Amino acid sequence: MDLLDRISVDPQICHGKACIKGTRIMVTVILDNLAAGIGPEEILKSYPTLCPEDIKAAISYGAELAKERIIPIGIGA
Repeated sequence: MDLLDRISVDPQICHGKACIKGTRIMVTVILDNLAAGIGPEEILKSYPTLCPEDIKAAISYGAELAKERIIPIGIGA
């Protein structure tokens, strides 16, 4: 499974912001926590619906954005 398959962009959820599929946890929340020095274990404790692959998916999504390319993600997927 491609890590980006764990990301969903749906205009009806969180105003179309990228979220972990099946949740309302935005990718930016995970990346902001990591940037603030909060480790993956602590993030998983704070957001028990997440799994380690979700954190990796958020990092992967951020890395793709940093490449300044368009990321094809199905709407409502």
